[in-house]
Amino acid sequence: MTNFTFADGIRQAIAEEMDRDPAVFVIGEDVGESGGVFGVTKGLWDRFGPDRLWDSPISEEAIVGAAVGASLVGGRPIAEIMFSDFSMLAMDMIVNQAAKTHYMTGGKLSSPMVVRMITGTNGSTGAQHSQSLESWFTHVPGLKVVAPSTPEDAKGLLKSAIRDPDPVMFFEHKGLYTGRGGPAGDVVEVDPIPFGVGRIHRAGTDVTVVSYLKTREYALAAAETLAEEGISCEVFDPRTLVPFDYEGLRASLEKTGRLLIAHEAPARGGFGAEIAAWAAENCHDVLRSPVMRVGGHNTPIPYAPVMEQFVLPMTERITDSIRALVQNPSRQLQSL
Repeated sequence: MTNFTFADGIRQAIAEEMDRDPAVFVIGEDVGESGGVFGVTKGLWDRFGPDRLWDSPISEEAIVGAAVGASLVGGRPIAEIMFSDFSMLAMDMIVNQAAKTHYMTGGKLSSPMVVRMITGTNGSTGAQHSQSLESWFTHVPGLKVVAPSTPEDAKGLLKSAIRDPDPVMFFEHKGLYTGRGGPAGDVVEVDPIPFGVGRIHRAGTDVTVVSYLKTREYALAAAETLAEEGISCEVFDPRTLVPFDYEGLRASLEKTGRLLIAHEAPARGGFGAEIAAWAAENCHDVLRSPVMRVGGHNTPIPYAPVMEQFVLPMTERITDSIRALVQNPSRQLQSL
């Protein structure tokens, strides 16, 4: 096991792409000399300086707006939104400008840019700094949406995002940054990972569990617990939500016949609903039970740790839901 963390993966991808392409630069709040609020860009200032790392005012609209403009004239910007909760301040730039440029110019222009979105909760960050808003962006034509859960995937997918001709929303769960828990710093070689290719973290035969970002860890822990009870879970991480690996999901469901989707965002209107709808329409011939979703409860994220953990879909709730799905498929746990 190397001491290669999720933050290392992001940092190394940025550095390697900046070395490869002089058009790549980073813009955001405190991304320069201070290394970012989560330390992700730490050390890049010494290598690339202020011409490639732009400290911005506290204005998400300005950050993304500058990135859109730069992308239209040959730049390859990486814009950081310190907390995805604040992305709504830049929604016009993301949704009405970046996402629609290629279409509205008849393919003559594109906006090749990455918006790095720090997302999710990680121990009492409060209701305004803890939301999981990825489903908002999956709804917008013209945007690609990436949600890695491992250091290697973070590095490979970010490389692909930076090289992509379209705007990419790149979600990084703040609870993943320290990764494997060891000292950070090892350099791991990772090639660009193509979009739309999921990853099976654990093979199984009884139920397919689709999960991503931090919740994928809880899903894997649930699968390990249930294996002792004789329930075999296949843990499928899509890695990218748009495009989504529907062929990979179909192949998994042909083996297991059951589907449970787990994500940190509230179940109501979450991306799990899109996966469930697709499976109901396209995999009804292999499904042996109704599809189940496990998401955050429909409430703002509380500040108190014990309440926060109650709201989130942690290992125990995912375990109970899988057990109910396999042993009593007619019973649907309500998590909306």
